[in-house]
Amino acid sequence: MPFALIAAANTAIAAAKAGCKLYKDIKNAAGDVREVLDDLKSQFSKIQNPTNEQKIQFNEEVQKVQKIAKSDPNDALGEIGEHLGKFLDAYDSIENLFLQEERDSKKVYKGEESVGRRALRRVLIRTRLSALYADIRTEMTFNAPPELGDLFTRFEKMWEQIQEEQRAANAEELRVLQIAAAKRRRMIRRFKENATWFGAVLFVTIWLISVLILIKTSKTTSLGYY
Repeated sequence: MPFALIAAANTAIAAAKAGCKLYKDIKNAAGDVREVLDDLKSQFSKIQNPTNEQKIQFNEEVQKVQKIAKSDPNDALGEIGEHLGKFLDAYDSIENLFLQEERDSKKVYKGEESVGRRALRRVLIRTRLSALYADIRTEMTFNAPPELGDLFTRFEKMWEQIQEEQRAANAEELRVLQIAAAKRRRMIRRFKENATWFGAVLFVTIWLISVLILIKTSKTTSLGYY
């Protein structure tokens, strides 16, 4: 369903953002792990009678720094690409659903939803999807690791090219489907017309045979043959 796909796209964006932040943390922590840990310990030591919550928070921060120090920046880049790919998969799936609805809109709708309700749903989904795309575009343009360069800009150009090719292909496919549907309608109409003519001819033939038999029977009776 579109809303489930939008939720998947939203999750992918959040994960991509987390990947960008992780990459920055890894790069910032490189070579300064000991200094960061010493600073955390110094700040914690200034707290008199720390509570259990403060102790837990301190330990979590220490573990976070240690984990970041052991992380490979290339792994973070890989995660960013993976989550970006998941977003685009969900985005394309929704686009395909819209395309299918456009095809179905040219057929007789037999469901219970009104045209207005279906139109409203499509507008809401499209609006949300546009907002999500703007969000990921901003993240990848301004907050992505510098090592990625203008990756998203180059991606958009290639994506737009492929989309244009797909739009042309889909338009051609829709044209072929419409021609095939019109051909089927003509064949069905011709079959019905032929069936009507055949039925009429058959009826007249049977009627004539019946009349001839009746005439013959009448003559035989009138001549006294039994």
